[in-house]
Amino acid sequence: MINVPKGTKDVLPEQSYKWQFVEGTAREVAKVFNLKEIRTPVFEHTELFQRGVGETTDVVTKEMYTFEDKGGRSITLKPEGTAGVARSFIENGLVNSPLPLKSFYITPCYRYERPQAGRLREFHQFGIEVFGSPEPDTDAEVIFAASTFLDKLGIKDTRLEINSIGCKTCRAEYNKALKEYFRPHLDNMCATCRERFDKNPLRMIDCKEEGCKKITAKAPKILDYLCPDCAAHFEKVKGYLSALGVDYTVNPDIVRGLDYYSRTVFEFVSTSIGAQGTVCGGGRYDGLISELGGGNVPAIGFAAGLERLILLMENTSVVFPEPSAPQIYLAGMDDSTRLKAFEIANSLRLKGVSAECDHMSRSVKAQFKYADKLGAKYTAVIGESEMQSGACNLKRMSDGQTFLTAFADIYGFLRDNK
Repeated sequence: MINVPKGTKDVLPEQSYKWQFVEGTAREVAKVFNLKEIRTPVFEHTELFQRGVGETTDVVTKEMYTFEDKGGRSITLKPEGTAGVARSFIENGLVNSPLPLKSFYITPCYRYERPQAGRLREFHQFGIEVFGSPEPDTDAEVIFAASTFLDKLGIKDTRLEINSIGCKTCRAEYNKALKEYFRPHLDNMCATCRERFDKNPLRMIDCKEEGCKKITAKAPKILDYLCPDCAAHFEKVKGYLSALGVDYTVNPDIVRGLDYYSRTVFEFVSTSIGAQGTVCGGGRYDGLISELGGGNVPAIGFAAGLERLILLMENTSVVFPEPSAPQIYLAGMDDSTRLKAFEIANSLRLKGVSAECDHMSRSVKAQFKYADKLGAKYTAVIGESEMQSGACNLKRMSDGQTFLTAFADIYGFLRDNK
């Protein structure tokens, strides 16, 4: 038997209604925040992620699914959504559209990492990307959109943590301070941290090794090295969040895992899905467009992993809407009555009514059992007498009450008794 590849997961019909609810909520939030959908290819040229995500990141060095196509080109399955959207923004000249350009996506992503709760090798993201505005109110609006999304899903068990990692000017000074601090400790740190020391010391703060975490806990904090402009920007972001009634905690240790971030970074964190508790994260990336060959266009966004959101909702007993069920099941007793049930069911479907009928030549009793398992709201049996009279009894499954209804009037009855 061929099994599903490690780190991937089937979404079965009895589970898909949860996904539909989460994705539908994402689209509702996108609509009220005036975000337009963008769809980018599931694979891109590898260079896009090397330049955009960062050659020293774990994503690029350890986790990407990269292969050579038949034309000898290095291709990578996208490990995250932002770089592809930024590439599309440049390639399609969207800088010439009215700014800010507000976009969203729901997309599969791929990373080769150890599968764990809510973290798979194929996963799905809902993301927002806003291009063109450098203003702190845009930061607050994007964070508020994420908060609104989580609230509409019914998720309460999260906390918002924010930080500023400054600009290139800030980080140049901060990196000097980090190197001075970490240099005496290098022999006691992991190989990854020792490698990052020269290439990107900021990423050492994000190390998950216990020994390294004890050392990084006392490292200098980026907030002490912000330039006046970045410090003022961060204060304004906090002011806008307070004006919106959004609670937050400043966490100076948030640096995010991708190189393109600058200034504001944020995470929504939960303790209900294990050690890897981030369910939504993002921030500003003002230098990404120029890094990819575009102009100087500021941008900010976030992404939320759908698998982790659904796991969190299940772990915190969030009530999902009931899965859809047929409004009526029409049972036939023989070939001719099954044909009539088939005709009525399909005429109802054309009018927007969810209807079902027998396709297994079951007995009437078995058909009723099947209708009950489907959760049909009404059932009707069509037999010889019903064929002669042109009417049947619609049985409401919740209480057993019946309603004699002409075949031609079934749609009107169901429309008025949803």
